[in-house]
Amino acid sequence: MRLSLASLVLCVFGITTGEFVIAGILPDVSADLGVSIPAAGLLVTAYAIGMIIGGPTLTALTTRFPRKPLMVTLLVVAVVGNIASALAPAYEALFAARIVTALVTSTFFANAIVTAVSTAPEGKQASTVSKLVFGMNMAMILGAPLGTFIGSQYGWRATFAAVAAVCALGLLLVIRLVPAVANAGGSAMAEMRVFLSRDVQLAIAITAIANAGALMVFTYFSPLLTDVSGFTSGSVAGWLLVYGVGATVGNLIGGRLSDRALMPSQIGLLTLLTAALAVMWLVSTNVVLIAVMVFVLGALGFSVIPGMQARVLSTAAAAPTLAMAVNASAYQLAAAFAGWLGGRVIDSSGLRSVYLVAAAVTVAGIALSGVAWYRDRLATDVNDAKVAVS
Repeated sequence: MRLSLASLVLCVFGITTGEFVIAGILPDVSADLGVSIPAAGLLVTAYAIGMIIGGPTLTALTTRFPRKPLMVTLLVVAVVGNIASALAPAYEALFAARIVTALVTSTFFANAIVTAVSTAPEGKQASTVSKLVFGMNMAMILGAPLGTFIGSQYGWRATFAAVAAVCALGLLLVIRLVPAVANAGGSAMAEMRVFLSRDVQLAIAITAIANAGALMVFTYFSPLLTDVSGFTSGSVAGWLLVYGVGATVGNLIGGRLSDRALMPSQIGLLTLLTAALAVMWLVSTNVVLIAVMVFVLGALGFSVIPGMQARVLSTAAAAPTLAMAVNASAYQLAAAFAGWLGGRVIDSSGLRSVYLVAAAVTVAGIALSGVAWYRDRLATDVNDAKVAVS
């Protein structure tokens, strides 16, 4: 891996660890600041809202800024935001610090992807994206558990201090190793015009819909394993690790497959994901088989992400950074929708039905991907016909 890319991966790891780790230290935050668990849980909601709304807005407002100085500035905000979280004297201060940190997350990730892809060898765009997503995988597998351990040993404030230190190290490496990449962005209004493209709309819609099924199962991962499959609550952390390892493997393989054949790979992987969700419904009470399927679900759920990111980049060449920020918001919306729909399914049909509904939602993602592939082939045929006539 190139050193410049490794620097960006470390930054993604640090920032997303700061996002994920709050779940592991929530009880400590609640007790120390004297607020209820539900109130502390709003810190997660605040972060998500900051990403959904703030990401595209901040990205649109910074379209004319040179990418490297912008990324450095965003990392400085991330460092300060996590230090402020560590020093927060009250719940309100922590809430504000989390929102500020969330505002820069999507914009940094979008600029990091565009920078990494623009310096990648030809034909390696999707696998380059997968390496950046690997930073998110490692935040899930290593960052969140390690941050939770630090919190349990030294207090939750130490967790945010550690995240700030990682982001600060990434900041220094970006300054030293990441090349300056030209930003061709125009005004915010000019950048917004890219969303008039049906292909861009379709690419972002695929992210929002095709990921919702796997996210639905992940949202209710713990009760599905304990109440349906019969695992102990103490073993859930270990199965989260298995899921994360599967996600890492699937992400890297999916990136390579998408480099070779983007849309066919995406449709094939989504089809396998649908089948896996259906199998999980069938074997949900068999602890051995469901244990295997936890790994498979992680692998297939993350295998489609690099290709989806690459698809957005290819369709939104006129405004790639803003499109990537909006795409990140679409993923957050998918997570919010997955949580809401899963709750409705559980209330009406029980926990086990989540698997089948998740499979059905993924089928909708396959259908949208099929439409996108058809449009690509149609455009290719039209271009070939024009070349033949000329």
